[in-house]
Amino acid sequence: MTAIVAPAPTDPPPTAQRARTGLLLAYLRPHWPAMLLGLLLGLVANAAGLATPLVTKWVLDTLGAGGSLGRPVTVLLVLVVVGAAISLWQWVLMGGVAERVVLDARSGVIRRYFAARIEQLTRRPSGELVTRATSDPGLLHEASGSLVGLINGAVALVGTLVLMGTLDLVLLGTTLVAVVAVAVLMGLLLPSIGRAQEAAQESVGRLGGALEGSLRAIRTVKASRAEQRQAALITTHAEDSARHGIHAARRAAVVWTISWTGIQLAVIVILGFGAARAGQGLIEVSTLIAFLLYAFQLMGPISELTQNMTAMQAGIAAAGRLREIEAIAVEPGASTASAPSDHAAPAGVSAPGGAVLAFRGVTARYAPGAPPAVRDIDLEIPRLGHTAIVGPSGAGKTTLFSLMLRFLEPEQGRLLLDGRPYPDHTPGEIRGRLAYVEQEAPVVPGTVGDNLRFTHPDATDEELWAALRAVDLHEKVRSLDLGLDTPLTATNVSGGERQRIALARAVLRTPDVLLLDEATSQVDGLTEAAVGRCVRQRAAAGAVVTIAHRLSTVLDADQIVVMDRGRIRAVGDHAALLRTDELYRDLVTSLRIGTTETPPAPEVGGSTGSGRLLVPLDRLPQE
Repeated sequence: MTAIVAPAPTDPPPTAQRARTGLLLAYLRPHWPAMLLGLLLGLVANAAGLATPLVTKWVLDTLGAGGSLGRPVTVLLVLVVVGAAISLWQWVLMGGVAERVVLDARSGVIRRYFAARIEQLTRRPSGELVTRATSDPGLLHEASGSLVGLINGAVALVGTLVLMGTLDLVLLGTTLVAVVAVAVLMGLLLPSIGRAQEAAQESVGRLGGALEGSLRAIRTVKASRAEQRQAALITTHAEDSARHGIHAARRAAVVWTISWTGIQLAVIVILGFGAARAGQGLIEVSTLIAFLLYAFQLMGPISELTQNMTAMQAGIAAAGRLREIEAIAVEPGASTASAPSDHAAPAGVSAPGGAVLAFRGVTARYAPGAPPAVRDIDLEIPRLGHTAIVGPSGAGKTTLFSLMLRFLEPEQGRLLLDGRPYPDHTPGEIRGRLAYVEQEAPVVPGTVGDNLRFTHPDATDEELWAALRAVDLHEKVRSLDLGLDTPLTATNVSGGERQRIALARAVLRTPDVLLLDEATSQVDGLTEAAVGRCVRQRAAAGAVVTIAHRLSTVLDADQIVVMDRGRIRAVGDHAALLRTDELYRDLVTSLRIGTTETPPAPEVGGSTGSGRLLVPLDRLPQE
């Protein structure tokens, strides 16, 4: 198998690098008071550290003069204790800031996801979206303190060099040569660390997307004996991430080695050159010792600068990836504030009679330049009754649901809710009038009660039992030891039970329009009859719209919409369409609405020109 390897990261232009740095600062800006306090604490701690060699010189000079050591030693101890206490305070403070920065970034990504347009999320692998919310914000942890660390390190470095200059300018010149050489090499190497970190995160995102998809289809993977192939394919993304991570680690190791080696060489030169000057009487031994202490102390700010520059490069890369998520288009009226509203949108007041939903010349596509998914749709959904939408695969049935739920915006034409254009309503107001059951009927993490209350958190237990009774699931739930409090996962319920729970959630409180994406696709015959009764009851009190793939779903429909290639082909009831529409007859005689392939059954009454088997209508199952 050929490994899929991402191309090596290229150098971004200076303007792009500055823009990404600005993105990182944008995440830090809300925390500037705490960061300013951390900076001040760091400066005080640096001052205590910078004074230590001078006080050490004072101790040595006092010892040489035969004076009392009590006062200089006391001052030295005070500096050490105060410096340690202030450093501890700063570490605790900046650690809290780092966690809050990560929390803000992670919360912002999560809120953006739930406010985003559906198509903005579905075009990306869900595993990659999870990585953007979990792994990328984590890189901001160390980067959040990097700005304060850089300032503190720079001040400590300048302060150390200034105090070294007060001791001996000649030795200072020797030190500056080493510092400048280290700085130049670090400036050349550090940007590549950030680029490698960004490439590694991109690979982790691709890994998450591929792994999530494979785990979701794990039964198919195992049934196809594709475990090794999928593992090898996904491992290529892990290997790619490791390759970029190793590249970053190597560059970081080079940077650290250069900084440490440079200062150590400087210390050796200072020791030899300073000893010669002390031997000539040009400087005192205590001055040489103090200068050497400052030289060793240079490792502190240089290490701090190196570490924080590395962290900042990783943070800049993470900020750039997070900003891509913040650029995702959101739904009209959606809020990404830190305290989003949690109450349901109030239902509108429905006028009696007429159409509750209407399409007027609607054309829509899923992406610019893509062919229209539906075109020139004119359709009215009566306020009462059952409307079934049928058609071959790809006819545009699900797109109509996406338009009704405002998951997709029309390119041309308009939709009306109670005679008012959709743009006059927020998405939340529209969805507050509709209830939707997906074909997959996903289980929401939590208990049976949590799943039923997902749309209406304030629903009472009596309402939950009534909804379960409507889908003939109340006896099953009552037989469970914990009843409504039974934990529910995708592995402990059957497909039919999962679909009935989703239907119960939808009918918990009578919506104006109930949308069912083939609610009987995974249920047995008895359950199908119970679901059919529920649909008929709801159709008597409101509008029910179903996407139908089974004959039983459409037989009792008040209005059947036949779609083909994104257009409405015919509208009528079952009997009328059997007489007037050839496609509908083909769909019905296949016994599986939407199937375009020849069923694996013996031919009974001949064959259509399209390859569908014809079954005499008098042999169709009757209700």
